[in-house]
Amino acid sequence: MTARPTFELADVFRRHGEAHSRANAGHLGRVERRVIGAVAACRTAALGGHIERCDACGAVRIAYNSCRNRHCPKCQGAARAEWLAARQAELLPVPYFHVVFTLPPAAAEIAFQNKALLYGLLMRTAAQTLTTLAANPKRLGARLGFVAVLHTWGQTLTHHPHVHCLVPSGGVALDGGSWVACKPNFFLSVRALSRLFRRLFLDGLEAAFQKDKLRFFGALEPLADPNAFAERLRLLRRDQCRVGGDVAIPTPRRPGRAVFPHPVLHGRVSLALA
Repeated sequence: MTARPTFELADVFRRHGEAHSRANAGHLGRVERRVIGAVAACRTAALGGHIERCDACGAVRIAYNSCRNRHCPKCQGAARAEWLAARQAELLPVPYFHVVFTLPPAAAEIAFQNKALLYGLLMRTAAQTLTTLAANPKRLGARLGFVAVLHTWGQTLTHHPHVHCLVPSGGVALDGGSWVACKPNFFLSVRALSRLFRRLFLDGLEAAFQKDKLRFFGALEPLADPNAFAERLRLLRRDQCRVGGDVAIPTPRRPGRAVFPHPVLHGRVSLALA
């Protein structure tokens, strides 16, 4: 039986949640406040409970209800373990690379007010960037498969949309006849990934604006003006990209319950210098 950790996320929220909410009152929205409240109340008397009785020995205990919030580590722990096990079973016997696609603040604040549209654009752009460059015969010349996960919060619990991609060190040749491995400890040029990602995302952002699909509120209301939005795009297109190093992630041994590879940074692909 796994020992209960000394501290849980719920303990942090109960102790510091109100202070954090006050300090970030201008940034946290209804959804974020609801998550903090749900995790803090999970499996406590605040959500009610029920009495469990053993038919054999008659032992009685009170079981408090779960919040069932998708961000709660206690409620989603079993689902997370099942997901990791399923992904682990899919791993190929090759090293993997970890690539992160990140939006800079000037684009992230637009995404915050247009979540469904721009989170989808972010995921599609990340996938298109990887597959397009990998298929280029001058680079890898292969069709890729990979796992991509969207994160919308950073470690400081502030809005920070980015996509984590776990990519094998190679792919299937374009003719489908063989496996094409990339160079040892090198996947694709991070600079090339950065430039293509920036172009594709900003092209998609501009197309969404032209189709009147973006909404702007509060401090971003001026961006509804075509001239102001064009200036924002100009600044984003001019920004330099952040470039990371190349680190391969060894594949866990199978069979057995090997630990899923820790996401050691391969390269951080960003629209703007952090």
